[in-house]
Amino acid sequence: MADTDYRADFSPVTETSYLTAQNVRQYRAIMRLFYREYEKMHFQLYKEDILELMQRQEEFSDYTMPQLLQDLEALTGWKNLTTLQDPRRVYTIADYKNKQYRYTMSEYAVEIERLTIRLENLFLESGNLSTNLFVRLAENLDAAERMAGQSGKEINEWWGNLQEDFKRLNQNYQDYLREFYSGKAEKLLKSVEFIVHKDRFIAYLKDFVQEMQTHSYRIAGIIRRRGSLIETSLLEKVVQSELEIPHALSEREDTREDSIREKVYGKWKSLKGWFLSDEGQECESSKVLAITNDIIRSIIQNASLIVQLQSWGVSRKEDYRNMVKLFLDCADMEDAHRLSAHLFGIQQIEHFQIRGERETDSVNQSAYEEPASAVLLKPHTRSYKERKDRTGFSDKSLEKLSQRMQYLRRVEKERTQMLRYIKDGKLEIADIEETVPESVRITLLQWISQANMSASKKGRTEYGQVFTLKKKTGSCVLKCEDGALRLPNYVLEFTDE
Repeated sequence: MADTDYRADFSPVTETSYLTAQNVRQYRAIMRLFYREYEKMHFQLYKEDILELMQRQEEFSDYTMPQLLQDLEALTGWKNLTTLQDPRRVYTIADYKNKQYRYTMSEYAVEIERLTIRLENLFLESGNLSTNLFVRLAENLDAAERMAGQSGKEINEWWGNLQEDFKRLNQNYQDYLREFYSGKAEKLLKSVEFIVHKDRFIAYLKDFVQEMQTHSYRIAGIIRRRGSLIETSLLEKVVQSELEIPHALSEREDTREDSIREKVYGKWKSLKGWFLSDEGQECESSKVLAITNDIIRSIIQNASLIVQLQSWGVSRKEDYRNMVKLFLDCADMEDAHRLSAHLFGIQQIEHFQIRGERETDSVNQSAYEEPASAVLLKPHTRSYKERKDRTGFSDKSLEKLSQRMQYLRRVEKERTQMLRYIKDGKLEIADIEETVPESVRITLLQWISQANMSASKKGRTEYGQVFTLKKKTGSCVLKCEDGALRLPNYVLEFTDE
């Protein structure tokens, strides 16, 4: 929940002392007994009634009255029990001196026992990611305009339902998502048994993310429309309706109104901050979506890691032999490409660099256009020594000169072809109607990419020309030998530099 401005009292809570005291089993048995009777509307008990109920339990069958009085005195001192002397059971002065008390639980003690019962059933009552509460919240918030003309009692009931749904929503998602960050859950997510339940968890979380995105945007819109009415009119009516409810133990009447107003406006601020971002602070619903997506990502990664661990040590020799046979049976390179896509899909590419002669040094040359080369594999043994062949060096000057001349002729041809598209200092891609070769397409895309990476949208060609990239409205199609390329309507304007 969003932070509120409630004042907190950090003084010691003595009422919880019985949970860790030396005779904790006796104290807790007495307080649990009081709480069970409290649920039956038996608010006041005599010591004789307490002793009888205690002795019904097998563990305390030999429990005595002096032990009970000593324990009751300790619990009274810790303010878990309050005493009220009963004048109806006093018949003599001795009875008055013995003080026939009736014992009742304090408010703190009732809440502490509720907490202990909840802690005992913590793993039985887990949270859930139901989206029904979003629907109810949206309906209640949308009814704010209709509630403006209702009585204080009906407005108070509307406010109570709204806050109860919001409280359950907040607690449910916190309790459910907390399980994924516990030590036991982390071990389970990394176990082999979890793979069976992986898909169910992912489907459940993804459904919650989709539903929450839809409902949270809707509720945020309702809060923007009805927020002004709620803050200026309804919240003050809620405060007044709370003040009209009489309480037997209302203390400090002078500060009660301020305390109620602070709580009401604080709760509204929490609800509003759950769905709307404010002053650069991210709303809680966005945080929940981020946490849920992170959990889904973690589940998928753990499952993938477990599968990889299971696959380690398994011989894939026969599989590789079958794959190689399939590739050898391919009629041409296109069939090999299709088989590769079917077998390996889109995977991370690993580049292997070898020392060997190439026919060309062009970076635009595809690996599939390179001729096949043989690589000699050496055994990994210490005793192996490479055989040395005594041969001379061959003179390849003419071969290198020939390759250089071929390269220069190809570069000059590409240059002439590129300059042919420049007319009146401009190269408009939309005006190129002929089908261009692959080299022209690659060069044009390199020029466009170079200019886009510059803040001034300027670039320089490999021929020394400076140009500015301009973008017209719409798009154009560049006809290439290997297909049609649709791209923005770019114009390259060349300068005299």
